[in-house]
Amino acid sequence: MNGGIRRAVARFGTRLSPWNHVSTVQVQPGESRILIGAPHTSNWDFIIMLAIAWDMKLTFRWLGKDSLFRGVMGPVMRGLGGIPVDRKRPYGLVENLVDQAHNTDDAFALVVTPEGTRGKGTHWKSGFYRIALQTGFPITLGYVDRTTRTFGLGMTFIPTGDVRQDMDTIREFYRDKAGFHPQSRTEPRLREEDREDRD
Repeated sequence: MNGGIRRAVARFGTRLSPWNHVSTVQVQPGESRILIGAPHTSNWDFIIMLAIAWDMKLTFRWLGKDSLFRGVMGPVMRGLGGIPVDRKRPYGLVENLVDQAHNTDDAFALVVTPEGTRGKGTHWKSGFYRIALQTGFPITLGYVDRTTRTFGLGMTFIPTGDVRQDMDTIREFYRDKAGFHPQSRTEPRLREEDREDRD
C-alpha cells in the first residue's frame, strides 16, 4: 500500500470514529527520532500509532512482544515496522537498537511505549531515554487522551542528560493525558530518579 492510500485509509477511519488526530508538531519523513506512545492502556493504541504514521506519511519502527510475531502474523507485523522483543531476555536490547541507529543510512524513527504493559505500573522503562542519549536523537511525545477524544504527536525536545529535568518535561506534557483506560495509566517516572533521591 503506497503512502497516499495509507493516508486516505487513516483519515477515513478517523472520520468514522469519535476521535480526532490533532498532531501539533511537524515531523518530516526521513528524520531520526525516538517517539513515545503514552499512556499505553489499550490494544487500540497500536491502531492509533498506525493512523498517525499513515496520516503523516511517516515510517516508524516499533517494539512488540515476541508472541505477536509468531505464525502467519509474523510477516505482517514486521511489514508494519515491528521489532520483536523477548521480555524474558531483554538484555542487550538498548545496545542493539543503538547499533542499528548508528549503522543505517536511512532514518531511524522508533516508537516506544515506556509503560511496557497496558496495566498500571509504578515506573516507566528507561530504554527510550538511554537510546535517545546515546544516539543524540530528539524525543517526540505521542499521546492518546480519552478526555478530549484526541490523539497525535505533541512536543519534541532534546534530552539534556539531567534525568529529573527531562522527566519533569515529560510529566508536564502527560499530566492531563488520560489514555483509553485512565485507571491503568502509569505516571511517567524512571527508577533512575528514585536512585537519585536515595543518593
